[in-house]
Amino acid sequence: MSELSHRHSEPVPRWCSCAVPDDEVEPRSGFSRRNVLIGATAASALAAVGWSGPAQAAPNDKSVTITIMGTSDLHTNVVNWDYYKDASYSDSAGNAVGLARVASIVKQIRADRGVDRTLLFDAGDTIQGTPLGYYYATVEPVTETGATHPMAAQMNALGYDAVALGNHEFNYGLEFLDNWIAQMDAPVLAANAVHAGTKVPRFRPYTITTLKVKGRPPIRVGVLGLTNPGVVIWDKANVEGAVEVQGLVEAAARWVPVMRSEGADIVVVSAHSGDNGESSYSGDLPIENAAALVAEQVPGIDAILFGHAHLEVPERLVENLATGAEVIMSEPKNWGQRVSVFDLRLEFARGSWHVAEHHAMTVDTNTVVDDPAFVALVRDQHDAVVRYMNSPVANSIEAMSAAEACWKDTAILDYVNEVQIATVAAAVAGTPEASLPIVSIAAPFNRSASFPAGAVTIKDVAGLYIYDNTLMASVLTGAQIREYLEYSAKYFTQVAPDAPVVPADWTNNPWPEPTSRPIPDYNYDQISGVEYTIDISQPIGRRISPLTYEGAPVADEQRFLVAVNNYRQSGGGGFPHIAAAPVVYNAQVAIREAIVAYASAAGTIDPASFHVENWKLVRGGVPVF
Repeated sequence: MSELSHRHSEPVPRWCSCAVPDDEVEPRSGFSRRNVLIGATAASALAAVGWSGPAQAAPNDKSVTITIMGTSDLHTNVVNWDYYKDASYSDSAGNAVGLARVASIVKQIRADRGVDRTLLFDAGDTIQGTPLGYYYATVEPVTETGATHPMAAQMNALGYDAVALGNHEFNYGLEFLDNWIAQMDAPVLAANAVHAGTKVPRFRPYTITTLKVKGRPPIRVGVLGLTNPGVVIWDKANVEGAVEVQGLVEAAARWVPVMRSEGADIVVVSAHSGDNGESSYSGDLPIENAAALVAEQVPGIDAILFGHAHLEVPERLVENLATGAEVIMSEPKNWGQRVSVFDLRLEFARGSWHVAEHHAMTVDTNTVVDDPAFVALVRDQHDAVVRYMNSPVANSIEAMSAAEACWKDTAILDYVNEVQIATVAAAVAGTPEASLPIVSIAAPFNRSASFPAGAVTIKDVAGLYIYDNTLMASVLTGAQIREYLEYSAKYFTQVAPDAPVVPADWTNNPWPEPTSRPIPDYNYDQISGVEYTIDISQPIGRRISPLTYEGAPVADEQRFLVAVNNYRQSGGGGFPHIAAAPVVYNAQVAIREAIVAYASAAGTIDPASFHVENWKLVRGGVPVF
């Protein structure tokens, strides 16, 4: 890369066309707009959910209303399909998923508003999340075949104007991410993801596009992309030494003035970050869910599209503390279930446009059908994944279910631990660590997971292990394992010894203040290889007793080799000790693939050979079940 002028010490990133003062860099802005054919099927459905159609200007009104549409957390949902159930997606709320549904909404809004007055942005977590994303990253990787990633194909066809990076974009490594970005027509943005040891963005920080409305001055809309600081924890193996992630407020404060100086009339932030000001991790890493803090603390922002939390926030208004200006925010529900829609009425004064009035809402994609052109675009890739998911792996002697895995030691979760222990044991054979007892950590990711009696398919395994985690092994002491289990046991509410047995009501205990969020199932870790009870009648921190190994009490200084996934070992969930523990094994083996390989090699899955009830819930020392 070329060097900056003498006033700068940082190299110019490859997307830059020139340098600007005060240690900033200026990317090229603007890109082509694409006309999209429209269909009539969505019109009545949009009206039913409150969409009013084109705004009507009063006579002699010089204002212009522009519409910004936004998605987030699409997670490789291209069509309305559940790969784990091998059926159309359905849930109790009647939601639909997929970018093909989003396309129907977007086309109708463009038809109502006019393509010259609309923009389409995304707030990240695009290329990972379903078996389709996993398949084209690891089974038949597009980096090797040269095929277009299905998310790039659909997003290009729909004409996104800009896309921000989410934390899950880093799951498959920087080479894979760069390949996807190269396939995208829209700018892919992450202003706060910088080259390690510098302040130079690793990716394009922002873009500015011009809307040309007939009879009005051009409207220059800038969008700043921000990703999540948790990337450096959750994908440490992929980014360490290469990418660092600054705080969202810090990065926005740096780049919004640059965007304004470049002529942006309107500034939008697309942030892969929730809005509650909290983090799921500890330490001095910048705040995870900082979207509202950006609105409060950084002047010059008009609207924020945000994501990451998988929640639906139709409209939130936040006052900027410095200027008193009101910033409008919206989060669309994940997987393409909703589209956020901002209406910004602009007025032209003193040579530029400014927002005079704003509104936001979310549109439910279950009000339309999949756009057939967008289904056809990915049909072959989708069908290949369906065939893969239905491939047989092994035969199970009996049916196994995860329905009670959150409160009982179940065979199906023990199978995950069986595979992890066997994999680690084989890897450390002949090393000094081979003499250590091996224990394994797993969590109940999916209560609906099951293995049937008979043929078990990749679909069944993927339904059990739904995340793209890799296997690692670290060393913990007995005292550290006890503290780890006490932390995990916070998942349960405190239950009186004589209370009715309703275990489903005892789980997902809220974290202590200030978060007060329910602890998700994936943060309830169970350990195989040691024996223990969890006394849920006791307060948090005094629940694990006794803790034994092969019938003998575990000594505080006793050392164990712990099989654990990379998310947890990197600090995900904030569990004690594991992130700082010495790593003994890290061969980047995907746990889901390890399960498939182990089952395929054995040919049979027999719970009698691996299921050991080594933990149980008790109240006052009396087993619940």
